[in-house]
Amino acid sequence: MDRRKLTKLLFLGLALQPLDSVAQVIQIKATRMKIIKNIHLHRLETTKKLPPLQDDDAHIKDYLSKIRHPNRPHKDDILLSEHNFATLKSVVNRFLRIRQIVGHGHFCVIDFDDALKISKQYPKVGRFSKRELTFIEELFYKDANCYGFKGERQLFNITDRIDDNKIYKVPYTGNYLFKGESLAKYEELKKDIGEKLILTSGIRGVVKQFYLFLAKAYRYNGNMSLASRSLAPPGYSYHATGDFDVGQKGFGGANFSTKFVSTQVFQDLAKQGYVKYRYQKDNMLGVRYEPWHIKL
Repeated sequence: MDRRKLTKLLFLGLALQPLDSVAQVIQIKATRMKIIKNIHLHRLETTKKLPPLQDDDAHIKDYLSKIRHPNRPHKDDILLSEHNFATLKSVVNRFLRIRQIVGHGHFCVIDFDDALKISKQYPKVGRFSKRELTFIEELFYKDANCYGFKGERQLFNITDRIDDNKIYKVPYTGNYLFKGESLAKYEELKKDIGEKLILTSGIRGVVKQFYLFLAKAYRYNGNMSLASRSLAPPGYSYHATGDFDVGQKGFGGANFSTKFVSTQVFQDLAKQGYVKYRYQKDNMLGVRYEPWHIKL
């Protein structure tokens, strides 16, 4: 996008909702959404016909509306077909049964081969069907840009595994962190911010990210674009390579909302220079604002 269009986006972003003072402006690179070829998808039909975009300003406003209101469906969102939605539902339920077997914490770090073994060993879980395996594999290797997600891929093989010798289970959190930079950063935060800071989400392997992403899409009728505005598609999450989430003790699920910026923990993080956004406000990665996300 040229300098004139970049200026327009920044002006509109400031006018509609000012950027956070600690956020950094990033280069804009708009690309057209592609239709997935193998997994059968269709675009969301709305009861009210929206007018076509006429100019760059309208396109920018539409984009900003999506990431500022990530759980609202939009007319050009990508949805699974009815056939594949049924497969998605069965996959989500199978992952859920695996989590019940291995426990919440261990579920964060198991790999896909582990999931396959568990599905074969435990009748309660049941084997993945051929249709489910095809669905999972195609989804993992798809370019997430087709949903509107512009982040970079972090894992390149569905069988990538996490080395047990390189991870540490953080006491009383149910989450793991990588030894080294991630764990050192968390310990530094705990020292500087205090016990009111808690780890809300650490390492997420392939299986955990699959479950989170697909469960979100399932709750919204197979809307893959909507899911990608809140959760990185499988293979794209920085939680697989070192990033983690923090929150304020006792703040519950609100730690994963913009309400987090009102907490003392966030204010202390900002004052001490720890706020370095992976997904800043009004970013061009197709992702909601995540002030709770610690970027390495």
